Amino acid sequence: MPEQSNDYRVVVFGAGGVGKSSLVLRFVKGTFRDTYIPTVEDTYRQVISCDKSVCTLQITDTTGSHQFPAMQRLSISKGHAFILVYSITSKQSLEELKPIYQQILAIKGNVESIPIMLVGNKSDETHRELETKDGEAQANQWKCAFMETSAKTNHNVTELFQELLNLDKKRNMSLNIDGKRSGKQSRAERLKGKCSVM
Repeated sequence: MPEQSNDYRVVVFGAGGVGKSSLVLRFVKGTFRDTYIPTVEDTYRQVISCDKSVCTLQITDTTGSHQFPAMQRLSISKGHAFILVYSITSKQSLEELKPIYQQILAIKGNVESIPIMLVGNKSDETHRELETKDGEAQANQWKCAFMETSAKTNHNVTELFQELLNLDKKRNMSLNIDGKRSGKQSRAERLKGKCSVM
């Protein structure tokens, strides 16, 4: 089936238990669950209007396990943008992102024009193994954007997806969720031809 040009695919990667599903569910549904339920692969969709036409923000929440390498490769090849999530409470979870980043490089080639966001999740936790500067250093090495989030407290969740869309220089996209806008969104919406979540 031919690729739908009006779909914008965001793929979320990270080790098991770092909060990938929690971030996606908080963003899409505004909910948070404390219980850990391992994901194989789930896809969530948000309809966004862009330049008076309709497109779909398609978010693929991938497994934290390494049991499905073919699914991982397919997700990378179809993805337009990537969110790489680790937990600030686990150094190992950041290490586990390194082979995923290398695979994105191998499949996509030059990633300078591809929106990639490194995300330190669980910023509400007090027992850190990784400081903000550790995430920033890794993001600098990968030449990608960085942000700390908390799906539990809803800290920087909408901002994460907005910033990811802002990184795509080929498209003009913006979020407008439940009438709430971040400062970045308000500024972005003043620009011509922006997209909004409906």
